[in-house]
Amino acid sequence: MSNNRTTDRGRGQPALKNRPSAQNDRRPVRDDPEPLAGLPEIAEPLTVSTADARTLSISLFERLRSLEEGTADYSYVRNTLVELNLSLVKYAATRFRRSSESWEDIVQVGTVGLIKAINRFDPERGNEFMSFALPTVLGEIRRHLRDTSWSVHVPRRLQELRLGLAKANDALEQELGRPPTPAELGAHLHITEAELREGRLAANGFTSRSLDVPADDDDGGPGMLARCLGSDDDSFEKIENLEALKPLVAALSARDRTILALRFGDELTQAEIGERLGLSQMHVSRLLSRILGDLRTALTAEEPPE
Repeated sequence: MSNNRTTDRGRGQPALKNRPSAQNDRRPVRDDPEPLAGLPEIAEPLTVSTADARTLSISLFERLRSLEEGTADYSYVRNTLVELNLSLVKYAATRFRRSSESWEDIVQVGTVGLIKAINRFDPERGNEFMSFALPTVLGEIRRHLRDTSWSVHVPRRLQELRLGLAKANDALEQELGRPPTPAELGAHLHITEAELREGRLAANGFTSRSLDVPADDDDGGPGMLARCLGSDDDSFEKIENLEALKPLVAALSARDRTILALRFGDELTQAEIGERLGLSQMHVSRLLSRILGDLRTALTAEEPPE
C-alpha cells in the first residue's frame, strides 16, 4: 500500500496521509519522528473498516518488530494496533452478552487479551493476526468470568465439570429425545456418579438470589424466599426443659408431687390446696417455694463429672 494513499472518509473509509506538520498533527509532537518516517497516520483508527485494519496491521506489525520495546515509538505503534483491532474485541464480547458482567467490563478484559496477542504475534509465521488473536481474547474473557462471576468460589475442576455437564446434557437430550439419566451422563463424560453429583452440587454456587425476591413470579407479596427458611421454635426449649424435669420431679416425695400437680395441673390456688391437704395457705406457699427452688437449682446446675 502506498504511504501517500488517501481515502475519502465520506464513503466510510479511513483517511490515511503522510505524517503532517506539528501544527496539524492531532497526536503529540514527536521530538524524533525518524523511526516512524513513511508510516501512514491513521486519523481515526476506530473508524477503519475491517479490511483496511487487516492491511494496515501487517505494516504496523512489521514496523513494531523494528522498534525497541518500552520506547515511545513502540507504544505509539502498539496502541494504534489496539485501536485498529478493537472491533475484534467487541465481536468476541458479543458471545458473553448473557453474562452477569457489564458490557464495558467484558470489553476491557477482552482488550487485555488483545494486547497480549499483539505482544506475542509473529508476522513471519504467515498467520493472519485476527485468527491468531481471537482465541486469546476469548480465553481472557472466559478466564475473567470463571474467576469473578461465581457467587461462591469453587475449584476450577468443578467449574469446568459444570460446563461439561451442561454441554453433555444438551447433546444427549437432542440425541435421545429425552433428558439423559445420571448413568448416561456419567458414561458420556467418563466420570463416576459421585463426581456427577459433585458437579451438579457445585453448579448451585454459580448464581445466587436475594432472600428478598419473591419465591416465584406470581408471588409479589410477603411470600418471599425468606419465608421458606426455618426459624427458632420455642416449643423445642419447652420439650427439653420438660425432659430434664422428669427425673427431678420423680425424685420428689409423694406430698411434693401432689402439691405440684394440684397447683400446676389442676390450677388450684394455695388456699384450695391447703383445704385438700389439711394445711394452711402459708404452709403451702412455703412448700411451693422450696420445691420450685430445689427444682430450679437442680435444673440449672452443671452435671457432676463422671
